[in-house]
Amino acid sequence: MTRIKALSLGSQKADTLVTHLQSYFVKALDTLSSEVGASKKFEAIEWFRNDGKSGGGVRYVATDSKLFNRASVNISQVQYDNDPTKALASATALSTIIHPLNPYAPSIHMHVSWTEMKDGKGYWRMMADLNPSIFDMDDTMKFQECLQKSSNNYYSQASKQGDKYFFIPVLKRHRGVSHFYLEDFKTENKEADLHMAKALVENVVDTYVKIIKNRILTHLDITQGDKDKQLAYHTLYLFQVLTLDRGTTSGLLVHNQNDIGILGSIPSHVDKALLLSWVDKMPKGQEKLLEAITNCLDEDGRVEEEQKIKLAQTVRKFYQNNPEALKLQASGNVSVPTVQNHK
Repeated sequence: MTRIKALSLGSQKADTLVTHLQSYFVKALDTLSSEVGASKKFEAIEWFRNDGKSGGGVRYVATDSKLFNRASVNISQVQYDNDPTKALASATALSTIIHPLNPYAPSIHMHVSWTEMKDGKGYWRMMADLNPSIFDMDDTMKFQECLQKSSNNYYSQASKQGDKYFFIPVLKRHRGVSHFYLEDFKTENKEADLHMAKALVENVVDTYVKIIKNRILTHLDITQGDKDKQLAYHTLYLFQVLTLDRGTTSGLLVHNQNDIGILGSIPSHVDKALLLSWVDKMPKGQEKLLEAITNCLDEDGRVEEEQKIKLAQTVRKFYQNNPEALKLQASGNVSVPTVQNHK
């Protein structure tokens, strides 16, 4: 099966960029794996949209269970050059989440995408956020300094928008400790925008790999208390992704041909009882969503492909039946009509 790619020069450049960034990150993680005593490399899984006629992508998933709880580095390009009914030309993205096994090593989420309409207009979405189970000020400062030097003076704007997007109102806390988010981003200099996206991801990868390598090598004795903190945080992560994250929900509503990849950010285990304890805190109507999510999980809270498929179907069905609930999802300073663009 062949994956057809977008035709415009801008989308071709974006595809080349995310392919490079995926390779850059996977190589760094494979090197880390070998340096800390493991040897299993990431494996590639390809997926197709409409049998490749509307694009598709490749995701690399971790096979090193001694180093990673879950890890996925996914690229995709969904395109409609051959569909005259669509105003959207293409959407090209890198989306990645790394959950290390060591509770002291923080998780990371990154997303960089280029969306281009058939009238030639387009915009970037850039996200990077550090998500520790156990807080460390030194790691947080290093990550923030990396974002500041990589963002062409847009750090203040991106940090404020990220803090807004990743706030969880019912729990009165943020998902992570450092959030960078630019939505609908574009300047008059397209090459500079492209370069900024490249520099942001490469610098974040370099900084993050150093952070988790240091944590893994300096925290060898893990207690049950440490594991409990990580499980609680992973539960919070699943909660935010499935009840608030607009990007995840949009991806599930646009199509159902990459559900496992879209939910690649979900950790391997969560605390089902803790999830259920938050049902009464939910806004009216959304408590049904959280109840349905918990019903997809067994008592052990394990999340494998079977559970991911159930979770994807559950979230999709809820918002298809309750589109007004989309207004309760997270947003930064700007919201773009991602789902509408694909109709």
